[in-house]
Amino acid sequence: MNNWELLVRIAELEGIALLGVGQIKDIIGQAELLPRRVTEGLEYGISIGLPLSSRIIEEIEDHPTKLYFYHYRRLNIALDQVAIKITSFIQKTGFEALPIPSSQTIDWENQRGHLSHKIVAARAGLGWIGRNNLLINQDYGARVRYVTVLTDMPLPLSKPVERGCGTCQICLGVCPAGAIGLSWEEFDRQKCIEQLKYFSKKYQIGHYICGICVKACPGIKL
Repeated sequence: MNNWELLVRIAELEGIALLGVGQIKDIIGQAELLPRRVTEGLEYGISIGLPLSSRIIEEIEDHPTKLYFYHYRRLNIALDQVAIKITSFIQKTGFEALPIPSSQTIDWENQRGHLSHKIVAARAGLGWIGRNNLLINQDYGARVRYVTVLTDMPLPLSKPVERGCGTCQICLGVCPAGAIGLSWEEFDRQKCIEQLKYFSKKYQIGHYICGICVKACPGIKL
């Protein structure tokens, strides 16, 4: 088997549902939260996705639940573990790899991590960025958590999805913060963050999460 087939095999054994590769050289150049000395030469982004439990998501009504928070956290841990295994495999073959944590906030004011997993996932053909500012997958909608591994290992690039949310505006009507606009560029991040803070404090969730627009997005039904 070639390197890509071996990577797919590793992912399958770990229960990964979504896997793709995107060219991310230009993204890395704009990722000021990642030192250039760490990312130099890493031109490929491997995007890895695990779907959330539909039963847990369906429990969400007008606020995030503690069950959702626990599930959300465990999926992030599982994704990080897979990213570490893929990184180890790549390094054993003589190439370089950098796993980006699935959910590590570096800029708390703007709720930003080292790198946008959703942008890498879009480049890797796993979906498109929707009005709710989340990665929308055709099969799972927004009900997926992602992690990224950057590498210099030459891998077959996935074809980006050439579609969008169309006329669907379901997420606009359910967002309690009124943060969602007609395009992802109109998304009001500050309104969203304030709502997350409110949820965290009122329901003692312990994390800035919501899940309402995640539940609402129909994915392939768009």
